[in-house]
Amino acid sequence: MIHYAPLWKTMAEQKVTTYTLRFKHGISHATIQRLQANQPVSTHTLNRLCGILHCRLGDVAEYLPDE
Repeated sequence: MIHYAPLWKTMAEQKVTTYTLRFKHGISHATIQRLQANQPVSTHTLNRLCGILHCRLGDVAEYLPDE
């Protein structure tokens, strides 16, 4: 399963909030909720997040095998 814990760490380090993602960068509220719930998002969204945060994919998401 894909987890987005690295995203929240990266955002905290860069002092980027979900408010910033939504209103400055146009990431929808629904997408933020999906990320918070570790639900699937598109590769387009992951690409946008990497561009916004100037980071690599591993700084946004990680794969953890299902138990």
